[in-house]
Amino acid sequence: MLSEYNIAPPAPCPSPFNLAAHVLNAARHNPDKTALSVLGSVDSQHWSYAQLEAAVRGTGTGLLQAGLKPGDCVLMRLGNTVEFPIAYLGAIAVGLIPVPTSSQLTTPEVQTIIDTLKPAAILLADGVACPETSLPVLDDTALNEMRALPPADWDLGDPNRAAYIIYTSGTSGKSRAVVHAHRAIWARQMMMQGWYGLTHEDRLCHAGAFNWTYTLGTGLMDPWTIGATALIPAPEITPDQLPLLLKKFEATIFAAAPGVYRKIMSSGPLPDLPKLRHGLSAGEKLSQTLHHAWITATGTDIFEAYGMSECSTFVSGSPDHPVPAGTLGRPQAGRRVAILGTDGPVPLNTEGTIAIHRSDPGLMLEYLGAPEDTAAKFQGEWFVTGDQGSMDGEGHITYLGRVDDMMNAGGYRVSPLEVEAVMNTAPGITACAVTDIEVKQDARLIMAFYTGPAPLDETELAAHADEHLARYKCPRGFFHIDALPTGANGKILRRALPPIYEALNGAT
Repeated sequence: MLSEYNIAPPAPCPSPFNLAAHVLNAARHNPDKTALSVLGSVDSQHWSYAQLEAAVRGTGTGLLQAGLKPGDCVLMRLGNTVEFPIAYLGAIAVGLIPVPTSSQLTTPEVQTIIDTLKPAAILLADGVACPETSLPVLDDTALNEMRALPPADWDLGDPNRAAYIIYTSGTSGKSRAVVHAHRAIWARQMMMQGWYGLTHEDRLCHAGAFNWTYTLGTGLMDPWTIGATALIPAPEITPDQLPLLLKKFEATIFAAAPGVYRKIMSSGPLPDLPKLRHGLSAGEKLSQTLHHAWITATGTDIFEAYGMSECSTFVSGSPDHPVPAGTLGRPQAGRRVAILGTDGPVPLNTEGTIAIHRSDPGLMLEYLGAPEDTAAKFQGEWFVTGDQGSMDGEGHITYLGRVDDMMNAGGYRVSPLEVEAVMNTAPGITACAVTDIEVKQDARLIMAFYTGPAPLDETELAAHADEHLARYKCPRGFFHIDALPTGANGKILRRALPPIYEALNGAT
């Protein structure tokens, strides 16, 4: 048998369609139900579905009154506040194309995005990095005032038209703009049971920031789509405070990156969490040790998911189908997934490249302005992920590594080429190579190895990185070596860097 999983294809996305209208449909049926609670240590903020819909549609009206028109790209440089999802949905509601970006990006990184994206306007919060520009800029005050405007009509249309763009690190070293269609939200219903076990009665708490795409999807859009309540910690909340908030606000599902689970478990004994059914994890691999520690402390399981910016998550475990230890899970019902070799799907239990069928409604439209990169990811009827794996007879997929050197930094995928390009401009460095290294259990950090006439001051190197790279992309250690490891063709062998780190670290 071949390594291909394909059961229960999803119903086609309705047409005409609007992503924001689909997400907020619950406002028609349960207007007074709490859609969102922002959990503070002292005071909390609560939004009903009616209030949320009014704010979103009023924002849509304001954006149109500001001179924007359907099809325009709008760059989002907003902070970790409720303005982020309201502006995001408000733009989509009226046919604009929002481009959410991390508030951690530096001014040079944002300038690169502006140069390639050419947005029609920028939504900019105070204190968030952004270069001087002649483009129209709307600040938090303007966005807040829009909420009270009359509701805009939903911009209904082809579900295959562009709805939003997200940036992801590319193997070329440059961030790529991933264009998603309105239908992407329709595909996420396969995650409701295939990963979350989510119902309209749930209270899902996501530990991430409003302006992180993991939070935006799993923590907000999906609970709202099904009519559940989303719980988001306020910016000042630290991981050690989360358990008591989970108890106080009766969270039934908790979602976080593995690093948050690790910090929670190291903060001391956990309170009894009688309402919590299970946890969710994504972004990077959750260790078996941490997984078992959580189960022991809470009596609840954690279900992991595997995905990518180009298609969100499509392989996972779930309450209905816990997965064998050591596997990623199996494709969610409705997903068509295969393990590919050079001639198509390989036999079961054989290594190949994890791929998803190009008909999946959650799959991206394209990499903006990069037709060659787009074409390279589509091989016949399949979209190839670049990750290696194998599939057993029940569809469970075991992860076997990547075919490139992409790094994982706290749930963010980072290209080593992007970091190396910045570090190679630092005075005194002749060549640099970076990789992520597991410095202790469940903790991976980016480390830089460089050559030059003499060792350089680490504080100055860190400052150079901070000036040009988002914090999560910056190396946490710098090591002067005589020569970078290379292969016969002269290319850097990044897999040879961890042994160098171990040798140097042991020497110190």
